[in-house]
Amino acid sequence: MHGTPQVSKPRPKSAKAFWLKQLHMWHWMSSAVSLVGLLLFALTGITLNHAADVEASPVTTERTATLPTDMLRQVNADNGGDGKRPLPAPVAHWLEQAVGQRAGGEAEWSGDDIYLALPRPGGDGWIAIDRQSGAVTSEATSRGWISYLNDLHKGRNAGEVWRWFIDIFAGACFIFTLTGLVLLQLHARKRPSTWPLVATGLALPALLAILFIH
Repeated sequence: MHGTPQVSKPRPKSAKAFWLKQLHMWHWMSSAVSLVGLLLFALTGITLNHAADVEASPVTTERTATLPTDMLRQVNADNGGDGKRPLPAPVAHWLEQAVGQRAGGEAEWSGDDIYLALPRPGGDGWIAIDRQSGAVTSEATSRGWISYLNDLHKGRNAGEVWRWFIDIFAGACFIFTLTGLVLLQLHARKRPSTWPLVATGLALPALLAILFIH
């Protein structure tokens, strides 16, 4: 007579296996999110370090125009006095069409003229309006793609959205490196060179800073 066959129950996964799976998941996800950003920041780290050796050839474009009569009335109807404030929306839109520059942001208003600074990554620009004659003068300068990427690296004149991107990107890099460190610790027993290499990565920049940076 045969007994009732015993059905073996699957063993519950250990806590170590669970956390190892989680670490691997967060490690590859954070690496995927930060991959392109890391490539960009690594490349611009080199170009910034050799900024004196990378020649920039600024290209400046000057344009002139004259505000239509109705636009000039809008500008002179503003009684806000001297100070900083945006241009009226119709005037800003007309300027964008006339001189090819975005006319957003706060301009400096005075009794005689209006000056709008337009700094941007990899270049600079400005628009000046004579409040008496309506004469518009515009200048835009571009220093090339390398300068553009370098300014993105520094977050220079890149706006609030790019600032948020840098914060999120930095958070992804932090998760990537932290999970990588924990994974190193978990696998270090099978890889004896792990901690000597980590120690070298810590000691080398510290030693260079102590010896050569004063």
